[in-house]
Amino acid sequence: MKPISVQPVIMAGGSGTRLWPLSRAGFPKQFLVLSGNSSLFQQAAQRLAALGAADIQLTGPAIVGNEEHRFLVLDQLRETGIEPSAVLLEPMGRNTAPALTLAALQALETGDDPVLVVTPADQTVVDGEAFSLALQDAIRKAAGGAIVILGIQPDRAETGYGYIRTQEAGADLAVAEFVEKPDAETAARYLAAGNYVWNSGMFVLRASVWMKALERFRPDIATATQAAWAQRKNDAKFVRPGKAEFAAIPSESVDYAVMERCPASDIPLTMVALDAGWNDLGAWEAVWQVAEKDAQGNAAQGDAMFSDCQNTLVHATSRLVSVVGLHDVVVVETPDAVLVSDRARSQEVKKIVAKLDAEKRGEQTLHRKVHRPWGWYDSIDSGERFQVKRIMVKPGAALSLQMHHHRAEHWIVVSGTAEITNGDKVLLLSENQSTYIPLGQTHRLANPGKVPLEIIEVQSGAYLGEDDIVRFEDTYGRH
Repeated sequence: MKPISVQPVIMAGGSGTRLWPLSRAGFPKQFLVLSGNSSLFQQAAQRLAALGAADIQLTGPAIVGNEEHRFLVLDQLRETGIEPSAVLLEPMGRNTAPALTLAALQALETGDDPVLVVTPADQTVVDGEAFSLALQDAIRKAAGGAIVILGIQPDRAETGYGYIRTQEAGADLAVAEFVEKPDAETAARYLAAGNYVWNSGMFVLRASVWMKALERFRPDIATATQAAWAQRKNDAKFVRPGKAEFAAIPSESVDYAVMERCPASDIPLTMVALDAGWNDLGAWEAVWQVAEKDAQGNAAQGDAMFSDCQNTLVHATSRLVSVVGLHDVVVVETPDAVLVSDRARSQEVKKIVAKLDAEKRGEQTLHRKVHRPWGWYDSIDSGERFQVKRIMVKPGAALSLQMHHHRAEHWIVVSGTAEITNGDKVLLLSENQSTYIPLGQTHRLANPGKVPLEIIEVQSGAYLGEDDIVRFEDTYGRH
């Protein structure tokens, strides 16, 4: 018998505002290492890569994400050794229904009609084997035309998740109703009832089944996304839908657009239970739930000390954080921002992010250490008319050929070899050597070696903003 063709799909476009200050718009939570040694995105890719079986034929995952995170996606997949089938780049967020539609259209381009295994990029699973068995069961059911949702048996009255009400339907559990995130009293009632499960946000269905359901329930989204797809441009693994057409797509979630409408229709919607130590790390409370704890229920990441504390989470990234007499509190330290929150109210961190955004503060968007496709830079000091950065350039990588109107730069090589274009001169500098880039001079920094290049950059001038840059040539398609 021909094996079932399966296309994993990872939704990697979320912003993760409730995990601020660790999660930022420029480096959101799915790319963070919050447990173990790999990021949430990498963990999702590795779980999906283990779904193969004698009757299941896997392709590489299709990633749907933000244009700004494209090199994060490739770099993190490269570390896992997983080759994507495509990286579908959204020019702006339009929620999960258009994102899944892009993946379905990509899958149907092959002339096949694969089963799509769709998962968010920001979840954790403890039992990988149980995860694979549940998803393989869902794949076999979806191959027959059903839409299959993965449901989680609740172990507490959680108010941060959506719920699904189920009913017996032969050998399967049919989905009777989707329920929004409840208040505490309603969540307790759902837990006592026994026929409510958490909506994991994972589902399995054929690409054609999604398109038919979307065209039935939300033809406006289907038509608008197909128009954006028709104007796509391919750049190696990157696929970019038409920007203007994509902007015109209504913003809607998969649940609202299709799933919640299925129980009242003739479209078969079933649930497979997932008992694999699942957690949606949507807020710091969830991070505390999955973390290793001491005898007092305290959890620490980084350099942390507790005295007379209970059920408290400390996440330290750059220095020692000491806490005394705290109960049920979250403390998160980064080099440029600190969060202290009642653990039970950690969902409300998004309100702080909204204030930062309204005030146009940079702490909402970027860390002090900023990742770029060529490496990273860390703004280690600044003052009136000067800024100091530590810069790392990957082996074989280069920054753009550029010029600044308002600042000069001094570069000191700390380690590795630097190839520097400075006006009409090209020179090689090694450890402890330095050069000066005058204001208005065309220049470029490159690493021709096989080890990372690190330099210290001292900027001086009247204006030191990142927007004071004119690019003449760029390997990464930036303007």
